[in-house]
Amino acid sequence: MPESPTTSPAKPPSQPGSPVNATAPSTASVLLGAAVLFLAFLALQLVLFKSLLKFPSTRFLPAPGRRNSTWANGEADACACKAGLIYVYDLPPEFNHDLVARCDVLWHWYSFCPYLSNGGLGRPSSTVPAFSGVVPNASVSNWYNTDQFPLEIIIHRRLLSHRCRTTDPSLATAFYVPFYVGLDVGSHLWGLNATVADRDRAGIRLLRWLTNQTSFNRSGGWDHFTTLGRITWDFRRSSDDGWGTNFVLMPGMGNVTRLAIEGDWDDPMDVGVPYPTGFHPRAAADVRAWQRHVLSRNRTYLFGFAGAPRTGFRDDFRDVLLEECEDAGRAHCRAVDCRGIRCNEHSAAVTRLFLDSRFCLQPRGDSYTRRSIFDCMVAGAVPVLFWRKTAYDQYRWFVPAGQRGKEREWSVFMDRRALREGNVSVLEVLQGFSEQRVRRMQERVVEMIPRLVYGSSSDGLGDGMADAFEVALDGVLKRFRRRRWSVAHEGRPPGPSNAVRVNGTSLAHPASNGRNRSVIRRRRRRRVSLDRSRRVASSHIRTVIT
Repeated sequence: MPESPTTSPAKPPSQPGSPVNATAPSTASVLLGAAVLFLAFLALQLVLFKSLLKFPSTRFLPAPGRRNSTWANGEADACACKAGLIYVYDLPPEFNHDLVARCDVLWHWYSFCPYLSNGGLGRPSSTVPAFSGVVPNASVSNWYNTDQFPLEIIIHRRLLSHRCRTTDPSLATAFYVPFYVGLDVGSHLWGLNATVADRDRAGIRLLRWLTNQTSFNRSGGWDHFTTLGRITWDFRRSSDDGWGTNFVLMPGMGNVTRLAIEGDWDDPMDVGVPYPTGFHPRAAADVRAWQRHVLSRNRTYLFGFAGAPRTGFRDDFRDVLLEECEDAGRAHCRAVDCRGIRCNEHSAAVTRLFLDSRFCLQPRGDSYTRRSIFDCMVAGAVPVLFWRKTAYDQYRWFVPAGQRGKEREWSVFMDRRALREGNVSVLEVLQGFSEQRVRRMQERVVEMIPRLVYGSSSDGLGDGMADAFEVALDGVLKRFRRRRWSVAHEGRPPGPSNAVRVNGTSLAHPASNGRNRSVIRRRRRRRVSLDRSRRVASSHIRTVIT
């Protein structure tokens, strides 16, 4: 009779040496094998845990999924968002999320992962032994070991959770492009095999994506803004063999407002914003507690300087200031040597220096600006400047500038030529200020602290106190509001970088002349001054290769 599909076939006899005839293992060998497997499992878990600690949390990076609600973070009070709503583009992850995931290879010399943790704030100061005793216990939770280049992540994180963020682009007043271009180009600046194509690739792909968006094409980008986490000269390559990328000069970027830690003061689309410091208060009460601390501090030195000479630079001014400090003696001045990455890894030493000094010397850095000026002011010291472009012409939204009387309230400006020639000394100038005058300047600096720092809370500092993020966002929304008024009354947005229609459809940036300004702005300035010099990016930044 044939077997049915459900009938089990007869089992063949087992062969000699088969597992059936094998001798059963002993209990001891079974237990030993299980113990080895268990230990191997624990070791694997430990390795995975350490790997997770190595990388920063990126959960905040991807924009939330599409929603039907107008409000991304809960309905807001109409008065709170009267300046307008912000739409944050959900970019392909290659332009932000994937860059953070590759944090261990972003920087040529060391892993950038610790500095990108906590949404770009870095490691809490409580985990950095060097901070012990530098800041009071009540403020230590507001301090982080923050790098100078993570602003793109900090701004993106705050906007994703902002009360006035909308998921409906038709209701938005402003559109944010969260491209981490600074992280991207930073990974190609010093690579031995990095090419111009490597530096430009991500920017080209981003603009190809952006110019296909309805909101961008509707305005030509004049209601869009983004962040440059490095100085603007890193994005203004003037020739094929020059420094950095030419992202800012690419077609499509001409009308986009750019928040940069150092902008081009001749380009109205660049807005200088403060460098991130290590102080990230959670609330207004934390700021006031810190302000009381720095004002009551007994300062040992008249002035201090944090920096290092650049042996590759001819007549580097930092050498002059180090000599001034040495001539003044330890009773009046102290310097912190920042060769290599010492001050980046050990920012507590810089913080302690400025907390112990009444004034801090702030020359230009490798470009006109440096993070140190903000470290100095957050510590309650009065900055001594030698170039107007270090602060006065750069951060007009954040510091009183433009009027000499206002500038003298919070800073000292010295003639660098007279100092270099030995006709004046730092010690003599600073000793010439009365105690009352120094105190008034310190109080003015301390009053400005909230506008110079980026809070750690997604809701801002509260209690009517605006931090650097809120000041920048308010300035952007005011700018766009003026442009909308201009469109309504004049039919076009104001300013030199108006969009140009290509083939009657798309909007593109005027062609670059290979320098720092577009042809349109060059012609406008020629009417004002025919003999004004044209500068390329290389005249503003001096490249340092470690």
